[in-house]
Amino acid sequence: MRILVHDYSGHPFQAQLSRELAHRGHDVVHSTCSAYVSGKGNLAEGAVVGLRFVTIGDRIVLDKDAYVRRLFQETRLGLELAQQVRREKPDVAMLANLPIPALVVAASVLKSLRIPWVLWHQDITAVALKSFALAGVARLMGVAARVFERGERWSARRASAIVVIADSFLRVHREWGTADKVTVVPNWAPLDEISPVARANAWSREHGLTGVRTVLYSGTIGLKHNPVLLVRLAETLREQGERVRLVVVNDGPAVPVLKEAAAVRGVDLTLLPFQPYDRLPEVLGTGDVLVVLLTADAGEFSVPSKTLSYLCAGRPVLGLMPADNLAAELLRQAGSAVFAPEESSLADAATWIRDVLNDPVRAERLGKESRALAEREFALEGCASRFEDILRAVSRAGA
Repeated sequence: MRILVHDYSGHPFQAQLSRELAHRGHDVVHSTCSAYVSGKGNLAEGAVVGLRFVTIGDRIVLDKDAYVRRLFQETRLGLELAQQVRREKPDVAMLANLPIPALVVAASVLKSLRIPWVLWHQDITAVALKSFALAGVARLMGVAARVFERGERWSARRASAIVVIADSFLRVHREWGTADKVTVVPNWAPLDEISPVARANAWSREHGLTGVRTVLYSGTIGLKHNPVLLVRLAETLREQGERVRLVVVNDGPAVPVLKEAAAVRGVDLTLLPFQPYDRLPEVLGTGDVLVVLLTADAGEFSVPSKTLSYLCAGRPVLGLMPADNLAAELLRQAGSAVFAPEESSLADAATWIRDVLNDPVRAERLGKESRALAEREFALEGCASRFEDILRAVSRAGA
């Protein structure tokens, strides 16, 4: 098959899937959005026959806080993706992580070109926007939630097949009338690209973190997160007699919030931009404990992919997230800890971290259990076969 995979975010495991599909003899074009700032996967061409990497958004700087301007920008990105589809003429396409305006445009063009496509549904955007509107995040959020829900539902109905990452997504697809074409395939992380490394490594030395007790967060921090909880966690540890350095690897609107909160509370903070992907094992290896954040409202329809990378890195992991989230279940299976993403949970969370920091044998065991779980759950071959079967069925049906 000639396959176009567009992953707006540029995450590691989507790129890994495209590589595997190319290894299996398919002609794969892997598209990402360069305008979207996040930790990226391995998007280098390499020597894989039948695989090319392309981008959209090279001349756009997304303004995430200007909602109207961002709406136009995301529509423009949809048009760029549509042009890419016209150029590549794939037998089948698969779209993941697109903002709703871009998704609607792309779905419209795929329909007009009669190209069958798969929606790889990573987040149900409309549900998240509704919860933020109720929380008063922005006055226009309620209107946006209604409009975006129509667009997301419309797009889902036009997809030839839908892949969701957790059973919890099925409820919404039943409401939309699209559940009959949904397959559940949980996310994974690339085991061969993110491996455990020594706590003292080149990256930790470069940033003065060797021998320093660190609580580390690496990844995007957006509306689904409360970044101040990270600072409060470090502050609570200090109040319990355990001084740690909070290390946050992130670019985006959370940066000034973290800086201000750390300065006000006197928390030791190392704040760094997203690092090159080939340094990610060293980055994660530098954390004595790795932290995941997810608010209660986003818990049912979002599975933070950083959790999966953390497990591959073989480190103890603390989840500040809803207990029923799929990632929370993985952390419990690995012997790590999950606490509610609330101020009232921070004392217990800090106590857990303190106990791990002061028990090297336990910390080592937790790290080994994290990696062992990742090796059991994230085997690429089975995941790739499921996607290959879905893409082949969709392609044949559309022929």
